[in-house]
Amino acid sequence: MESQDYRFSVAPMMDWTDRHCRVFHRLMTRRARLYTEMLTTGAIIHGDRGRLLGFNPIEHPVALQLGGSDPDDLATAAKLGEDFGYDEINLNVGCPSDRVKDGRFGACLMAEPALVAEGIAAMKRAVKIPVTVKCRIGIDEQDPEIALDVLARGVVAAGADALIVHARKAWLNGLSPKENRDIPPLDYGRVYRLKAALPHVPVVINGGIGSIAEAKRHLDHVDGAMLGRAAYQEPWRLLDVDPELFGEAAPYATMKDVFEAMLPYIEEQLAQGTRLHAMTRHFVGAFHGVPGARAFRRHLADKGVKPGAGAGVLRDAIALVEHRAAASIAA
Repeated sequence: MESQDYRFSVAPMMDWTDRHCRVFHRLMTRRARLYTEMLTTGAIIHGDRGRLLGFNPIEHPVALQLGGSDPDDLATAAKLGEDFGYDEINLNVGCPSDRVKDGRFGACLMAEPALVAEGIAAMKRAVKIPVTVKCRIGIDEQDPEIALDVLARGVVAAGADALIVHARKAWLNGLSPKENRDIPPLDYGRVYRLKAALPHVPVVINGGIGSIAEAKRHLDHVDGAMLGRAAYQEPWRLLDVDPELFGEAAPYATMKDVFEAMLPYIEEQLAQGTRLHAMTRHFVGAFHGVPGARAFRRHLADKGVKPGAGAGVLRDAIALVEHRAAASIAA
């Protein structure tokens, strides 16, 4: 797989990047790689696979992110993901939550690079699609210059097709998961040095990137950039991905056009019993900074959560934005 495939991606985010969110994001960019929320190997092997792994074909290219440490379980879950049609399997070696640490997966695995490499090798034997790793630059008292290099070289030797690096340490002792997203200082230079040391391996940078313009600047040093909260909380930014990073027109010109394209999916999901709020909760930042944005958010929050809420709630919320925008121009 060429490094260009990794030029831009939206980060896997727990409770956020579910299938509805990914369909929404795909309508704004044809080229971004999308990632599932982290799914544990145990949930996939023993749970409702259709519910956990099912996705809409529009989402391609889409990667399945796994959490786990047992090589056999990782291989089994990866094969199931490949059979469901995912384009990539990604191993989470970066999540700092207590629940993840107790389960021996996520960022704590940076202390066990040989086990991570064993897991990558097992998945590579099990699937034909790319297998990638998402990690931090280190944990706790580790020296990132050493820890990241050891992990990276181990997984590359085991066959990893790309490395995605969140450019912060994770402090498993002393910081909450939320604090670990902001407090440890960003060290983009460490990720740039990793890329320089591994010129033939695609390296993607993640962490604190707030705009497509910032992402573009990183591409002078690495193969790809991954946006997380900025892409989720201000999804309109994704309309700039294809023009700015790939030289192609965006799928739609405005957020209103995106929502018009989203409505058939919403209607289909409602008919299958999905609640409206399960989809509209991903839309709250869609008009950030635009007149009427607050009214849009409030309408979705008040009306979208009610039993039986239909697509008309979204139409009415968009109309509020249009009304405020027109009033603003008239004024």
